[in-house]
Amino acid sequence: MNSVRQKPLHHYKLGSGPRILLAFHGIGQDASTCFQALENTLGLHYTIFAIDLFFHGKSAGANREIVSKTYWKSILSDFLLKNNIADFDIMGFSMGGRFALATLEAFPEKIEHAYLVAPDGISENPLYTLATRNAAGRALFRWTMQKPAFFFKTIQLLTKAGIVQSSLVRFTENVLNTPEKRGTILKSWVAFRDLRFDIAQITHLAKTNNIRIFLITGEFDKLLEQSAVSPLARLLPESQNIQLKSGHTQLVAKAGVWICTLFE
Repeated sequence: MNSVRQKPLHHYKLGSGPRILLAFHGIGQDASTCFQALENTLGLHYTIFAIDLFFHGKSAGANREIVSKTYWKSILSDFLLKNNIADFDIMGFSMGGRFALATLEAFPEKIEHAYLVAPDGISENPLYTLATRNAAGRALFRWTMQKPAFFFKTIQLLTKAGIVQSSLVRFTENVLNTPEKRGTILKSWVAFRDLRFDIAQITHLAKTNNIRIFLITGEFDKLLEQSAVSPLARLLPESQNIQLKSGHTQLVAKAGVWICTLFE
């Protein structure tokens, strides 16, 4: 076990509402960019602690190869203690969905609402499985991130063949267009691979602790297939399956506006 103490995760404090919201951003983002739009909407109802996850924004990397659920609970316990937080709600966008789910598992007695916005972690993309689940796959993934020309060429050919949507290509090019960004993706995907969840168990835990999980997706989101979140969608009441008229990029902002209706 690494004896070096983990540096605290950096966070931004947005809004001044009476409730507490812990917000976890997507891959390749930082908390401020992802959640700033919530300050003028949800900020009336929540004080938002928008957290830079490991390898992102102003937070350091994890001081170990794998961020396990046990390790995450320890890190977040320290965060809650330091910031005098007792009860809270959670929001996870994209990759941040994994951390929202891990937080729900770790602290179900403290949470009332969980907002999963186009979340990762409900099911596993085959590409993620290939890139992270065994040593050979991780070696290939590392080589691809270090020498991306072949990867980009392959993506372009798949687009021309109609196998990959152009919107996904644009997103991929944007998050992988510098060595620094590729390094962030590589380290994050590999380090977060143990954050996997039994969705039936998650919903049972939520029901037992009176947690309302809201699954929020975008009608025009080309990056998240509805099938990827169907294991959760089919276990939630219809009133907690929310589809907004939005693509991927604007979904957090529009989710904030919708969530405000819960407080009317």
